[in-house]
Amino acid sequence: MQIVHTIAQLRQQLGGFKRPAFVPTMGNLHEGHIALVRQARPLGDVTVSSIFVNRLQFAPHEDFDSYPRTLDADARRLEAAGCDVLFAPREKDLYPEPQTFKVHPATDLSDMLEGHFRPGFFIGVSTVVMKLFSCVFAGVPGGVAAFGKKDYQQVMVVRRMVQQFALPIEILAGETQRAEDGLALSSRNSYLTAAERQEAVHLSQALRALGETARAAAGVPDLSALEAQAMQALARRGWKPDYLTVRRRADLMPPHGPLADQPLVVLGAAKLGNTRLIDNLEI
Repeated sequence: MQIVHTIAQLRQQLGGFKRPAFVPTMGNLHEGHIALVRQARPLGDVTVSSIFVNRLQFAPHEDFDSYPRTLDADARRLEAAGCDVLFAPREKDLYPEPQTFKVHPATDLSDMLEGHFRPGFFIGVSTVVMKLFSCVFAGVPGGVAAFGKKDYQQVMVVRRMVQQFALPIEILAGETQRAEDGLALSSRNSYLTAAERQEAVHLSQALRALGETARAAAGVPDLSALEAQAMQALARRGWKPDYLTVRRRADLMPPHGPLADQPLVVLGAAKLGNTRLIDNLEI
């Protein structure tokens, strides 16, 4: 595996290939990232991953400075998974000057849920993903980029961006990888204390219970009441929930009418101690 740091080095390594399979990450890799590499690899003629902690998607009070940076260990895991090229730019390599041109996703998708609680988050995500796409896919007829479904809303934002800009990139959404007890794998799980790690599984359990309650309700259930009850139950366990909600998979809007025939997803975000966790379950 070749490790490169500049855009010029990356493009030199990718010269001659026609269909990159790309997995962008912020590092501190877990099995979810590695699963994406393995899924994407057969779909391209060269497998590329990036590691870059993107300042643009962090609010001033968030954990940009403390976000785990484990490049050497990450590189070993990527190489073992069959990655061909690791792009690990420094901030000055990807943003040699202030990034004043930014991608602003449609507010109907990006200002709800994560976008509501983390204002500007999806502008930062969309901007860095667009820039990484321009680095990896420049001069090729097409390719594949893989993202994990744990960041459900993010996948939808990226898909819509690719569609709107007519980018020749197929977006692969990999299933959420979980620990044996059901906790969604996340780089931020490393922040959890031992006691918090045992408690953390209750987020996925709360989402599953909310989904089952909503599906089992007769007629048209009062979802806002069910969601409030789910949040209160989680809060009684010591969590600080931002949202637990049932939404349509198609556009993440609240469903209308009977739920039986609607493809739905239950999404949640909550803080446990100092760690904010997100998860979702399609139902």
